[in-house]
Amino acid sequence: MSQPFTLVVGTKRFSSWSLRPWLLLKMAGAAFDEVEIALRQPDTKQRILDWSPSGKVPLLVHGSLRIWDSLAICEYLAELFPGLWPEDRTVRAQARSVAAEMHSGFMPLRQNCPMDIGAVTPMAEPLPEVAADIARIQALWADCRSRFGQGGPFLFGRFSVADAMYAPVVTRFRTYAIPLDAGSEAYCRAVEALPAMREWAGGVSPG
Repeated sequence: MSQPFTLVVGTKRFSSWSLRPWLLLKMAGAAFDEVEIALRQPDTKQRILDWSPSGKVPLLVHGSLRIWDSLAICEYLAELFPGLWPEDRTVRAQARSVAAEMHSGFMPLRQNCPMDIGAVTPMAEPLPEVAADIARIQALWADCRSRFGQGGPFLFGRFSVADAMYAPVVTRFRTYAIPLDAGSEAYCRAVEALPAMREWAGGVSPG
């Protein structure tokens, strides 16, 4: 791209929404500048507002354009870098549905198992609503990989926006030591093995 990208993210340890477009940019091979804003600080809100009209991260700056929603950023990047969605129209519709379900759903899991990379705090007995989210995610992963993932280890074979949307869930499952079925475990390992995921985790400050 002729114009540079700047991605504004929150603290890597905690910001699940920031991880998604950051990972997608890395997987697309795009060069970008990164601004990391410390979350949970007295000046966090103002520092984010200096960049983002929504007062939230992440934010992508591309020339004069500012995009302040994770899925919107991912959709924009997919238009600039072919291959970030499945090529087949019907499969692409499935992948978009999977990504949108993550974008708008699984609130019990989010609220009770916030992202905290590097921490290990096993969850003895998930609340019923959290257990339901975990079961739905594993069923969704299994369905995608069995129907569309034969060409690779990810949800639709090769890495896509859908995988970027679920990457923070992989970290949550590890933080809270969630028992997984064999297929889900294999998927988590494939995501964790990505050099970009290792790079993100390597940038997490201990706390």
